[in-house]
Amino acid sequence: MPADFEYVFPAIRGIQARREYYASMCPLRLIPKLFIFDGEEIAPELRAQRHLNKARLPEMSRYVAENPDDYVFSAITASIDGSISFERLSDDERAGRVGLLRVPMTARFVINDGQHRRGAIEMALKQRPELSDETIAVVFFHDAGLDRCQQMFADLNRYAVRPSKSLGLLYDHRDEVAELAKTLIKRSTVFSGLVELEKTTLSRRSGRLFTLSAIYNATGELLRDFDLEDPQEAAELALAFWEAVARHVREWEHVRAGRATAGEIRTDYIHTHGVVLQALARTGNALIQQHPKDWPDKIGRIADIDWRRDNGNLWDGRALLAGKVRMSQNNVLLTANAIKTRLGLPLTPDEQRIEDAFARHGHDGI
Repeated sequence: MPADFEYVFPAIRGIQARREYYASMCPLRLIPKLFIFDGEEIAPELRAQRHLNKARLPEMSRYVAENPDDYVFSAITASIDGSISFERLSDDERAGRVGLLRVPMTARFVINDGQHRRGAIEMALKQRPELSDETIAVVFFHDAGLDRCQQMFADLNRYAVRPSKSLGLLYDHRDEVAELAKTLIKRSTVFSGLVELEKTTLSRRSGRLFTLSAIYNATGELLRDFDLEDPQEAAELALAFWEAVARHVREWEHVRAGRATAGEIRTDYIHTHGVVLQALARTGNALIQQHPKDWPDKIGRIADIDWRRDNGNLWDGRALLAGKVRMSQNNVLLTANAIKTRLGLPLTPDEQRIEDAFARHGHDGI
């Protein structure tokens, strides 16, 4: 390629750690063509970024393709391996930070942060080619060698912390179940004031009984397979179910009435934990489908269940392992099996198979 062929990016020049960098933007259609990824065939110590997890790309690309009017992607960070020049648009000191970044087409662009965004953009453009002229911010650094690129990757990810699931759900207005769970929390006397909206775990001193992520998972389980196109209808059903459950779990009311602290109840009982809420919801799903008219009466039988953590005969191996609450799909199923049996509900073939395996291992606490 002739040396005088070049890319020209409008850019703002800045300084970090005494090194120049350039903030610019790039049309989405050029992202897959410009920015390369160190392939799987290269050893980790010779790459400048992590292994590309291709399993993440379909979900990320769907996010863009399904939300063409309000998707958001943060900037890509890349190093330029090749000569560059910056042409100021003004001699004024401040205005001179704005200009044109000129990069020969023989240069190599290596992504330091954003390789999954790059892959997702490439996939999304196949579904939504009309997005090709939209842009994404790019921060360019002049390549100073492999060691520097690897250090940049380490530094860029050093303090990256994913938000808790509860906080992610709190700010997510696309997820219908998340919106339903938040509406439920506001409207329900059961949950109002007792749900932690930001954290996924609760400290001993927390005054909350539940987490938003636990309510979200449980409500999704409750409404599974119901054909409820009207969000209002789904909200009413969920509200009715949790209000009915609360009438027969005395300890929840004790906290609301000030007769016990949330910490005491969470320590001594298991019915505020996500595994039990989801098991209750799974039971409720079956109960409502099998008894659509009188399910509120039949749910009352949960009042006879001993929810104490030290009730090892019932909960060990189901909701508890070595005295600690465990959250896995198997734990949810086994806990739901115990509740369904107390309510006189039949187990599904899958539930029965898991129950039989549980019994063969010496657990017969039902």
